[in-house]
Amino acid sequence: MRHQKSINHLGRTAAHRKAMLSNMACSLIKHKRIETTLAKAKELRKFVEPLVTKCKSDTTHSRRVVFSYLHDKYAVTELYREIAQKVADRPGGYTRILKTGFRQGDNAEMCMIEFVDYNETYTVHTEKKASKTRRSRSKKAATAPAEEPVAAAETPAAE
Repeated sequence: MRHQKSINHLGRTAAHRKAMLSNMACSLIKHKRIETTLAKAKELRKFVEPLVTKCKSDTTHSRRVVFSYLHDKYAVTELYREIAQKVADRPGGYTRILKTGFRQGDNAEMCMIEFVDYNETYTVHTEKKASKTRRSRSKKAATAPAEEPVAAAETPAAE
């Protein structure tokens, strides 16, 4: 029985699982969205969200702790420079998992994991669009008599 077993081992050894989650976390941080299986995405969420929480305080110690998990200085820089600023006021829940269907070969359930603040589809836009209204003619143009063209016969002829 699997009572009180919180870790999905994903059919891998501990070292392989740790390396895989680290690589997936770096890809998620760099690309903001990756596609993977549902089981891996759920484990990746448990791996990434504490790192994002830790990056809210930009200290040397927190950077070193995050680097010990990721082993990629470009991903750590991206995490502290861009992602930390976007999620500064969010109390948690930095990632979203969207199910996309089943994989062709082995029928594994596939999904997309992404950072919540980087998807413009779900964010609320506060900008108001200019409304297109039909406008009638102005009253000045409607009431003013049309100017009559000057006829050629009325103009003095040059002799």
